Amino acid sequence: MPLADVTATSLPQLPPRRADSHKGDYGRALLVGGSRGMSGAISMAGIAALRSGVGLATLAVPRAIQDLVASFEPSYMTHRLPDASGHLAAQAADEVMRLAQNATALALGPGLGRSPMLTEMVARLYHEIKRPMVVDADALFALAEHGTALIRPGGPRILTPHPGEFARLTGEPYDASRRVEAAATLARGDATSTGGTKSAHHQTIVILKGHSTVVTDGAQFSINATGNPGMATGGSGDVLTGVITALVCQGLPPFDAARLGVHVHGLAGDMAATDFGEVSLIASDLLDYLPAAFQTLM
Repeated sequence: MPLADVTATSLPQLPPRRADSHKGDYGRALLVGGSRGMSGAISMAGIAALRSGVGLATLAVPRAIQDLVASFEPSYMTHRLPDASGHLAAQAADEVMRLAQNATALALGPGLGRSPMLTEMVARLYHEIKRPMVVDADALFALAEHGTALIRPGGPRILTPHPGEFARLTGEPYDASRRVEAAATLARGDATSTGGTKSAHHQTIVILKGHSTVVTDGAQFSINATGNPGMATGGSGDVLTGVITALVCQGLPPFDAARLGVHVHGLAGDMAATDFGEVSLIASDLLDYLPAAFQTLM
């Protein structure tokens, strides 16, 4: 069945906020990641989630960097997880499973780091957590390393690979000329990097990042029109992860959250580039322009 192109349809919208609303109405985001030397990634994801409207954000990070992560932004909460040499320890998985029970949606991956133990941890969380999850950065690397980790996700999943990460996930060279079809194939679960079939249970959204980012659930797709080359800088993807997690927390279906999140993220980048130029744009600039980007939707 051919893919439906919904690029030209109206963007999804967040519902207006009621006058008597409270923070619990806008969801609880749990963001898991960080490691020694990469505390900024999870911190920017957390700030992006707050700037994108989530009611409460908790960053679950290794004990060794909790104080540093907390120092970046007083508006989010932090939770210390067992660590080993500045990275999450194996026993952290049980604690994340417990925290996930009270979360509306999760983000997994920014600044996480890489190791065989972390690969197994990511696979377990991907399989067992039933809440919606945005998967980025080192968590995508872990899924690709595990081989069969994409089989039967525990709940809705939004994967956010750039072309290199996408090639690792699929086990095939990246071909820009068929990126829409390839992203839809991964979203449908037609094949894994090991060549076998998997069952995604129609729960996987793929955001194939880059110029004219593709968003697809395997049945429909959208091509994003915002963004610029200045956003090709470290941390930009971490901001996107936080934005999308917040939109899911506020009740948007995963495909709608992905589509709107990519648009707003790119628009913030365009606004930042207008003021700073593409050469000087850095990821933290996107955080400053998210409010203006969301204002354009009102």
